Amino acid sequence: MSETNPAATPEVAAPHRYTAALAAEIEARWQDFWDAEGTYAAPNPAGDLAGAPETVARPKKFIMDMFPYPSGAGLHVGHPLGYIATDVSARFQRMTGHNVLHTLGFDAFGLPAEQYAVQTGTHPRVSTEANIANMKSQLRRLGLGHDRRRSFATIDPDYYKWTQWIFLQIFNSWYDDEADRARPITELITRFESGERPVPGHTRAWSELSEAERADVLGGFRLAYASDAPVNWCPGLGTVLANEEVTADGRSERGNFPVFKAKLRQWNMRITAYADRLLSDLDALDWPEAIKLQQRNWIGRSEGARVDFPIDGENITVFTTRPDTLFGATYMVLAPEHPLVGKFTPAAWPEGTHDVWTGGHATPAEAVAAYRAQAASKSDVERQAEAKDKTGVFIGSYATNPVNGEQVPVFIADYVLMGYGTGAIMAVPAGDQRDFEFARAFELPIRCIVEPTDGRGTDTSTWEDAFSSYEAKIIESSNDEVSLDGLGVVEAKARITEWLERRGIGEGTVNFRLRDWLFSRQRYWGEPFPIVYDEDGTAHALPESMLPLELPEVDDYSPRTFDPDDADTRPETPLSRNEDWVNVTLDLGDGRGPRAYRRETNTMPNWAGSCWYELRYLDPHNSEKLVDPEIEQYWMGPREGMPHGGVDLYVGGAEHAVLHLLYARFWSKVLYDLGHVSSVEPFHKLFNQGMIQAYVYRDSRGIAVPAAEVEEREGAYYYQGEKVSRLLGKMGKSLRNAVTPDEICAEYGADTLRLYEMAMGPLDVSRPWDTRAVVGQFRLLQRLWRNIVDENTGEVAVVDSEPGEDTLRALHKAIDGVRQDLEGMRFNTAIAKVTELNNHLTKQGGPVPRPVAEALVLLVAPLAPHIAEELWRTLGHTDSVVHQDFPVADPAYVVDETVTCVVQIKGKVKARLEVPPAISEEELEKAALADEKVVAALDGAGIRKVIVRAPKLVNIVPA
Repeated sequence: MSETNPAATPEVAAPHRYTAALAAEIEARWQDFWDAEGTYAAPNPAGDLAGAPETVARPKKFIMDMFPYPSGAGLHVGHPLGYIATDVSARFQRMTGHNVLHTLGFDAFGLPAEQYAVQTGTHPRVSTEANIANMKSQLRRLGLGHDRRRSFATIDPDYYKWTQWIFLQIFNSWYDDEADRARPITELITRFESGERPVPGHTRAWSELSEAERADVLGGFRLAYASDAPVNWCPGLGTVLANEEVTADGRSERGNFPVFKAKLRQWNMRITAYADRLLSDLDALDWPEAIKLQQRNWIGRSEGARVDFPIDGENITVFTTRPDTLFGATYMVLAPEHPLVGKFTPAAWPEGTHDVWTGGHATPAEAVAAYRAQAASKSDVERQAEAKDKTGVFIGSYATNPVNGEQVPVFIADYVLMGYGTGAIMAVPAGDQRDFEFARAFELPIRCIVEPTDGRGTDTSTWEDAFSSYEAKIIESSNDEVSLDGLGVVEAKARITEWLERRGIGEGTVNFRLRDWLFSRQRYWGEPFPIVYDEDGTAHALPESMLPLELPEVDDYSPRTFDPDDADTRPETPLSRNEDWVNVTLDLGDGRGPRAYRRETNTMPNWAGSCWYELRYLDPHNSEKLVDPEIEQYWMGPREGMPHGGVDLYVGGAEHAVLHLLYARFWSKVLYDLGHVSSVEPFHKLFNQGMIQAYVYRDSRGIAVPAAEVEEREGAYYYQGEKVSRLLGKMGKSLRNAVTPDEICAEYGADTLRLYEMAMGPLDVSRPWDTRAVVGQFRLLQRLWRNIVDENTGEVAVVDSEPGEDTLRALHKAIDGVRQDLEGMRFNTAIAKVTELNNHLTKQGGPVPRPVAEALVLLVAPLAPHIAEELWRTLGHTDSVVHQDFPVADPAYVVDETVTCVVQIKGKVKARLEVPPAISEEELEKAALADEKVVAALDGAGIRKVIVRAPKLVNIVPA
């Protein structure tokens, strides 16, 4: 849906009119100039990018966009929204005296390029680098003021050398709970060697353990460790996925393939060690509250107790937030994946087992195996759905409730997850709705231990649902040693926890929903792990001198082909097929000389490179250090108002709340603990831009049709004569509604596109794209051009004279408003104020005074930099507009001489008064009551009340 483009039809009578062709010529010329002159180069205080001391002495601003992935489809007009916004902010900050670091790299590892390689045989690097080149061209055309010296891609070996290096720092670290920070693993080894710290799981001294035994002990402490654990296995992608990469309906976020639970040996990051710090440090960050809430919920801190339930001479440990309800526990439930299930599953059903408990199976082993297979096909969200029927099976064993000695049956059920708490619960059906429904389904006892306050009574056979309250009193909860009867919840929790700890059968503890980060992927296109294994399977870190460990060539980029619906398949990675690369002889510098090793054949997830890229922007060519400490301190170190340091402004989508943002915070804290950086947090201020949406048109089959070819007739929409539906949604190639920035730049110019995207509405709100509306911003630029340039001669049209009073007021109000709006990232209202000033100049007629014209160009410069640069030079200046000072308003002209005050009687307007803005309420009331129109309207009536809201409203209530 389009119309004839007025920008493409210049008038012959105006040879110097601002047209699309002229805009294109201006924009290309200034982009070349900026690149050649290094206009946007931000100097460092040290290193190869060190610059002028006077610039480094300025206050700094580090402004970042979230890492873009170079898609083969290129950009549509929705993608640059955030990039333009950060560019406007960066330009404004330069003009207000700051040294601004603003650049952009590319997050280039990941599945899309690899899937394309599988389909076409094209090496992922070839397609990725082509996509990067195309994206760079598109972004350059927008006039983005990036310091191109600092750009890179995560696939550059010089970059991922340091990603691998950081992995090794994490691998060679442990979390010291006493110091509440990470420490080198060598310190822990020293404690084991000296006997200062006992070796867990062993009665022998550290020196008596084998290398494999020592490695196993250290693996329980390392912040990066390998383990056999339940994972999200996606056969359709041939890889495992982190919890955050699985959708609510149990499918892969990318590709929409089924995801199953499987047990595989994988690398993990012990992010749970930082759970408390990840929570508490949120308070000092300038982030949207919605994002903070998502992280808090994802981390999920809860206080309670761990309780041991004895079973066959061992214990099943549960975590509960309500230990005060222990006397009401009438059965236990383990997650189907719980490692103790098999151990406590007997050969035959105990005598008296209820038929409903067995699931119709002849033996407990058959019942458990069948139920485990059933549970493996469901996502965590599906398993915990409140509305679904409760399913489960008795494993054939009983545990002992430690507070009353009762034997309680042990079930497995899919509503209990291995990823929360201990993977086991004590079920208190009277106080938990899921337990209540399960108990009713399996004919289990329901014991009331919290006195109902809603009149239902204590006979649970009459209950329709569970009763839970933090206000009610505890009842029927005592033994020979402890009684909770009559206590409130808080006091009862404290008393029972103290009793459990005294008996050695439990302890008060804090639990988190957050799980350790699954860090392995069974794919080719990712960073190789700098890890090798000896003949015993012990993992060894490569020395720093062997980094980067580069990806080898392979003949086949695909993981083993799997049936997407087959949960029993297992991964075979592309790297494992290159035997010459996998099996190597290396001297690791540990004094043992050359030995045979096997390389790790998994690769890191695509999130790895984006966990630390802000640091590489600071010191991009440093081959000796992750980042020079002086440079890191300058750009990201803590300072007033930023106690944890970090990037000054980070703009990107809200969808990364619990993926990239959480992972990057974790890596930053590890690097801080180990002394590599001064910033505790990577990003101080976060801003989530909205989405540019577009109408999707679908035919009767529900298939999207080309939006550009849809016609509107009498309120309906037609494609090739057939009526189609219209719905506002995402913009994208697959929806056939994408508009590229190249198209808009060709039709109107980049400055018009920039203005339109910034003017569409508040930056943090989604808004619909309308190509027909773009012309409005183009016309603004045409009027701006005409106010400064004679369209017939091309000469400067301004005059060297002082502006009148009205123009001075219009100018300084615009300066004041635009400055405040740009500070607050209210770009749409800033553009409205520029438009208002420009229209004022147009309407007043006659040449524009030079001081006003120059100030107007400076106001426009952050928003439409190409035309501003051109007009600045046209006005006779020889230096770039980019580094000019932003105008400062004169307060004398900002305040109106008078404002209009509305006077109402009984809510109806009876008079309007022109009064000084600073008038007091008393003076305003006197003026209103003395006004002849008000006196006439009152007609002698008494006055009951006068409400004054100086300076704009007086409301009179007659008696």
